[in-house]
Amino acid sequence: MIKGTTVIEGFKLAALEAGQRILEIYENEFQSDTKADGTPVTIADQQAEDIILKHLATFCSDIPVIAEEAMAAGEMPEIGARFILVDPLDGTREFISRNGEFTVNIALIENGVPTQGVIYAPVTHELFWGETGKGAFRADINGLDITDEREMHCVTFSDELRVLASRSHRSERTNSLLAKLENSSIVSAGSSLKFCRLAEGKADFYPRMEPTMEWDTAAGQAILCAAGGKVIVEGGAPLEYGKLKTPQDKAFANPCFLAVADEKIISHYGLRSGW
Repeated sequence: MIKGTTVIEGFKLAALEAGQRILEIYENEFQSDTKADGTPVTIADQQAEDIILKHLATFCSDIPVIAEEAMAAGEMPEIGARFILVDPLDGTREFISRNGEFTVNIALIENGVPTQGVIYAPVTHELFWGETGKGAFRADINGLDITDEREMHCVTFSDELRVLASRSHRSERTNSLLAKLENSSIVSAGSSLKFCRLAEGKADFYPRMEPTMEWDTAAGQAILCAAGGKVIVEGGAPLEYGKLKTPQDKAFANPCFLAVADEKIISHYGLRSGW
């Protein structure tokens, strides 16, 4: 670690510079390809990841990094109790469809828990970050300048459940769960922004029954939990990280999970199990 540079501040700068490059590509013509796992990829994914990795190498070179595009190329460093997860462009489908709902995600994992996370939404110029014990925050971005910084807090569940569901990845299993939620309103949204909307009090519940990887969720979970929310797997345990062996036979694959702004939602709707 370089003296004077905190992890979270380094993450912010890396995300902002990666986001600037993503926007440059977004505002011009670009091609998309398909990776071996069937997911889309663009030059923006790779160039943003390159920028982030260069930043991380300057201020925390002692911490191993698991990055999405490097993993797709077969590059997986050995990890210990402390490592970094990078998704340089979460919501590539949203990027390709040009709806603006994509993000840059960087998170620090310690003993299976995301303790620090940064999410940047380049199109809306919103920066979110959270740190265990220090809170969650949102700010507006002008170039690389951070302005109008303010703390975020999840809101207490009231009468109507405000639900966010994936725009590009919604299965029948998710639809079946949503159908059981009385007195709820459902809004489709893309990328890890769903965690941020819960953290800033604009939504209550985000169920995810479809496949995700740890780099998709780590930064969002760090931010949401720092704001007072929870992310649980079936049975009620928290979603954990550093999963090298999984039922999907794929390292770092997540099980289904529920993200909530208020843990009372789980008991109110009987959602601890039986999804």
